[in-house]
Amino acid sequence: MNLGYERLGAEDAPRVAHLTLRPGQDQFTAVPAQRLAALRPGEDPWGVLWDDVLAGFLIIDRYYSSQYDFARSGEPGLRSVLIDAARQGEGIGTAAMEALPALMQAEYPQARSLVLTVNRQNPGALAVYLRAGFVDTGTLFLGGRAGPQHILRMPLKAR
Repeated sequence: MNLGYERLGAEDAPRVAHLTLRPGQDQFTAVPAQRLAALRPGEDPWGVLWDDVLAGFLIIDRYYSSQYDFARSGEPGLRSVLIDAARQGEGIGTAAMEALPALMQAEYPQARSLVLTVNRQNPGALAVYLRAGFVDTGTLFLGGRAGPQHILRMPLKAR
């Protein structure tokens, strides 16, 4: 299978409308079409392509460190990760996370690391992130809407 990324914009809401959540996942991430409508400055939405079909969504937040004190100065954050409910279990999420360093190198070459939070109640996502090279910092973010979140960081090679 072939994985790729495509930069999206607010005008792409109709293209991501088919991406849905499984019951209960709304506490961990957002519906992509709604998230596109609420983009903030510095948030770059990306489509996850699986064999050239839009199968997922994520945001790279270039201003993440200005919002969260656990993020390093200038460190981008990974937000709103979603693989379509109908496609979960196919390895798309794992492949997308494993391909993140290449995306970051190509599009955000100044970034030395990437940070995210993942809810403690979401062990499946945590396992995917850890397998892909994120490292648990050993601290928790307590400001999540669904409870404590692990803070994970992926080291990146800067150009």
